[in-house]
Amino acid sequence: MQGVSFRFCTQRKAAELGVCGFVRNEPDGSVYIEAEGSPEVLDQFLRWCRRGPSLARVEKVKSGYSNEVKGFRDFVIRY
Repeated sequence: MQGVSFRFCTQRKAAELGVCGFVRNEPDGSVYIEAEGSPEVLDQFLRWCRRGPSLARVEKVKSGYSNEVKGFRDFVIRY
């Protein structure tokens, strides 16, 4: 998913929705995201991630939920 500004667009969408966490590229070309927010907002965010930005081609999304709160303060791009 690299080369289509996926991380930047994900950060922008997270800020729009009030989601905190991070996004990073993985060595295999996939994108990894950890996000915190209300269930409703996270559902909206996940729906967006399944589409991605206009230049992206999202083939598969794996998602899971955890009760562990990490207390992210904002949404950042990790390198």
